[in-house]
Amino acid sequence: MAKRRVVITGAAGYVGQRMFKELAERWDVVPIDVTATTRSGEKVPGLVVADLTRPDRNAYRQHFRGADAVIHLGYVRAPGMDATTWQENNDAKFWAEHQNVALAYNVYRVALEEGVRRVVVASSNHASDYYERLVWDGRVDMVTPEMPPRSDNWYGWAKASYELLGFVFATGKVDGRKLEVVQWRIGGPRDDDIEHVPPGDIKVMHRALGAYLSRRDQVQQAIRMVETPDITDEHGVPFLIVYGISGNTHRFWSLASAKTKIGYEPQDDSQVNFADTIAAIARRAPKA
Repeated sequence: MAKRRVVITGAAGYVGQRMFKELAERWDVVPIDVTATTRSGEKVPGLVVADLTRPDRNAYRQHFRGADAVIHLGYVRAPGMDATTWQENNDAKFWAEHQNVALAYNVYRVALEEGVRRVVVASSNHASDYYERLVWDGRVDMVTPEMPPRSDNWYGWAKASYELLGFVFATGKVDGRKLEVVQWRIGGPRDDDIEHVPPGDIKVMHRALGAYLSRRDQVQQAIRMVETPDITDEHGVPFLIVYGISGNTHRFWSLASAKTKIGYEPQDDSQVNFADTIAAIARRAPKA
């Protein structure tokens, strides 16, 4: 039986490489990126170097031909952006994110034109990160995919734009065919966030624990988002938003859509995985 053909854009990046081995074993993967190597300089087997920001889709449409699905992880980074400036609302950041919205459009459009069934897009929890203010103020307990996307920075604005753009394609109003679209609001796909929490800072610890996404849960979500047969909503639109987190006791984003629509069964919980570190941080918290 032929393997399912799946295109992965941004395949040389961190998120793509975190699950690449398992996905490449399961599917006929077509990895695409603008660079031929990972951050550490390792080559990605079969990687296609292509710039998907180019308006001329004929330059890369052959790579999408015959694919069943696309996982879009590609991203244009603003010049000079680092871990301390990625949420800045300056001109350079806006225009980089503007390119990312156009990049998402190109992926949706070429997928539709080439008859691809489904596109999974790496949105982000930051598509609705404004609600976190309300969470930490005690005014909201849980952020759900049904809440309108809200952000106060260009990065989150672009992710929200991916979602709104994807819904247009899912309705069938583009070229008369519905494109199945899943928005993957990825949380914290790292195992060391908890190590950077200041001693005694319970609120920062809660955030790190709630956002955690383990590698094996990331792999499971990716597989289920591609392979689940039916993602249509109650109105017949094949559009779904899924929060990319593990089954964390400390979560403040809802996993309801992931569990009910794609059958996600998380295997990890940050409270269990990092129990010793949590205890050490909590003991340093100021007494009430």
